[in-house]
Amino acid sequence: MGKQYRLYLTILTCWLICSYPSKAAEIWVSAVGSDKNPGTKEKPVSSIHTALRMGRELRRLNDPSVAGGIRIILRGDVYRLDEPLFVRPEDSGNPSSPTIIEAAPGEYPVLSGGVQISKWQRATGVVRGLSGKAKGNVWVADVPLKGGNPVDFRQLWIGDHKAVRAKDASGISMSRIVSWDHASESCLIPLPQIKGLSEAEGLEMFIHQWWAIAILRVKSIETEGENARLRFHQPESHIQSEHPWPAPWISSKTGNSAFYLSNAIQFLDEPGEWFLDKKNRKVYYWPSENEDLSKAVVTVPFLETLVKMEGTADRPVSHVYFKGISFQHSGWLRPSKAGHVPLQAGMYLLDAYKLKVPGTPEKKSLENQGWTGRPEAAVEVSFSSHTGFERCRFEHLASTGLDLRRGNQNDGVEGNLFKDIGGSAILAGVFSDEAFESHLAYNPADQREVTAQTEIRNNLITDVTNEDWGCVGIGAGFVKGIKIEHNEINEVSYSGISVGWGWTKDINVMNNNVIRANKIHHYGRNMYDVAGIYTLSAQPGSSITENYIDSIYKAPYAHDPHHWFYLYTDEGSSYFTVKDNWCPAGKFLQNANGPGNVWENNGPQVADSIRLAAGIQEKYKDLLRFSAPAKGEVNSVYAHVDGLGSKPQAIEISAKPGKRLDLSSIADICRQHGIATNSIFQWDNHVVIFDDFLNDSEKMQKKLALRFPDAVVKSYNTPFYSFSGKERCNDIRQAVEWDNILLTANLVADEGLQKEYMDFHAAQLKKWPEVAKGFCNADFQRLLLFRNGKQLLLVISIPKGKTLDELNPLTTENNPRVDEWNALMKKYQEGIPGTKPGEVWVELKGNDGL
Repeated sequence: MGKQYRLYLTILTCWLICSYPSKAAEIWVSAVGSDKNPGTKEKPVSSIHTALRMGRELRRLNDPSVAGGIRIILRGDVYRLDEPLFVRPEDSGNPSSPTIIEAAPGEYPVLSGGVQISKWQRATGVVRGLSGKAKGNVWVADVPLKGGNPVDFRQLWIGDHKAVRAKDASGISMSRIVSWDHASESCLIPLPQIKGLSEAEGLEMFIHQWWAIAILRVKSIETEGENARLRFHQPESHIQSEHPWPAPWISSKTGNSAFYLSNAIQFLDEPGEWFLDKKNRKVYYWPSENEDLSKAVVTVPFLETLVKMEGTADRPVSHVYFKGISFQHSGWLRPSKAGHVPLQAGMYLLDAYKLKVPGTPEKKSLENQGWTGRPEAAVEVSFSSHTGFERCRFEHLASTGLDLRRGNQNDGVEGNLFKDIGGSAILAGVFSDEAFESHLAYNPADQREVTAQTEIRNNLITDVTNEDWGCVGIGAGFVKGIKIEHNEINEVSYSGISVGWGWTKDINVMNNNVIRANKIHHYGRNMYDVAGIYTLSAQPGSSITENYIDSIYKAPYAHDPHHWFYLYTDEGSSYFTVKDNWCPAGKFLQNANGPGNVWENNGPQVADSIRLAAGIQEKYKDLLRFSAPAKGEVNSVYAHVDGLGSKPQAIEISAKPGKRLDLSSIADICRQHGIATNSIFQWDNHVVIFDDFLNDSEKMQKKLALRFPDAVVKSYNTPFYSFSGKERCNDIRQAVEWDNILLTANLVADEGLQKEYMDFHAAQLKKWPEVAKGFCNADFQRLLLFRNGKQLLLVISIPKGKTLDELNPLTTENNPRVDEWNALMKKYQEGIPGTKPGEVWVELKGNDGL
């Protein structure tokens, strides 16, 4: 056959297909249908499994009806699954004939892994261990059976509300451990006031440690004076005590690790709590006000995975799409069986320990080893191509919502809701296989294993990570070409978006990943060492651009209350472009980064057009009505030293007269400690770093001293005088943003006059109230005055866009006492070395361009 004739046939075939479009085959499903039915709209089948098999057979037989695809249409019922729905390569479609599992128009089908509990009765008689407070208030029901066995569960939903598994603390309150003994693998806690806990089977300890939590099954409790010693079951006992990161936090400054105990009937002592008595197959619940258990739908999870879409590298599942389906009520039982000690982002440790002699062939400084497992997900997808989820809802789930585990190519996740999820909303790509040590660079010989060219767009992620606080909104491991764009993420216990794994600068499979135009707010509710967007390891060609990040929570038990950030490129992060991201301040961290990172124009100065364009786009904005309400107080980046969360400090580097300091080196050290370059100020041979959150100031001083051995490095740690406009001015116009003006001068040498100067300032607010009134008149947001030896450092915070020259005259306007004060102060002050004759206060100028 000639080439021209073959070309003619190809064109003719394409024309015929376009001229006579094929209609997709429809298979209808309804919970009130029958699997003996033909699957028509009038006579639907009852099982999604059956519908999927019917479609599979149509494809196997090359039935002409599937030329335009297969539509499995679900009526708006609740489909309670007895086993995961398994989507196989044989279910695959093609570009012109996809397989679509979708909701009937205007209806709301639910795939549920849950079992209902009914026939509740008020608990009567003697219930061993139940407190006197609870008697008469608690209801009881039989645990349902599945497959002839009682259902085990860690969650219980009353309608759409998740009840609280009985614990020893109310609300968000927690206690603090006394100590941790790594050698004996035990923990000392204050002696519980509740009696009988030593007999409680299934007792658990939930502990907060740095950026992760751990759930430990308690083996025994021994009284030691005013304390109690807890010992734990294996394997979590040795993993928890041997792994160095993140370990239990012990600090007299910020408090030891917080914890609570759970899963004992003795803790069932307030409305909204429940307890599962496995031995007697009973579940107890204390209803909240206005709850009627005779009418309420009470659901507990039975399945850990609702849908498993799984192909192979040679035969991926392709062109299968879910649209408008709700996935609900998945469980996760591993913590009940083996404890849960995560390394990071919910990846739990299978084994981990500190190296006696640091260093591995791949990383000379590495001091620990860790092998991780991956939590179960409600929907798991492996080896897929051109599959997708659109307008679906992932709700009331115990662990991960959607997990694109491995080998996902050109898939899409768009316009979905993720809400009330115990773990991460979305995970993508390999993190570490169980036999693959977590700090190794991953670069498989078969690149088909890699999750690549996946797009995650326009999803609302809200109230997730509500059980494992160390999980994330969107987490991606070793991925390439992934696009995470226009999502809104809020009400998250840890970071919003985390991309990368391995803690390595070595080139690996990751490259060309895009994190763009996402809106992240109200995050870090419980865990710090956190950021809106966080990265790990080398990712050439990757970018973080045009995102909106705001409103990080004040985590009540954070190991370090200042260790939070808007953007955080962590160990090994390399070859990123970080540009045009809006956030209210330049609070960033670049920790142990590799080469090739470019940071440009990040912070409050970013254009409003970029800030307003971030987040969910118009087509999917109706999702925003499902956003969970805010739960707590957020950090103020402009907080004063009065206890709102910050501790302003300064470090000064003074070069020899006539010698200038290398600002780029100073900026690099600042970045390593999460300090924005607009916190650097300079006058002549003096450079001052001033910030409200000057983390690790002692370490910074040491680094600066090593970098500039001929310079003098000193700190200004605590202001001896402070003025807060918020406290002192009844009518002050509180600025949303402000600029810091830094000035410096010396005190005169006379020690007697120095003392007078300090005494005047100690009494100023009481004896010279007019001075504070002048500050109010000028809209000064705050003043801080530091001293180191003779030298003074004055910080005046003014509304952004204003200048000191225009505001300062307002302090004396119709206020002669301020003139009197200023004249009095002149006899105590003089210029620092290098000032002109008669010059006293000199201004250190900011360096925004670094």
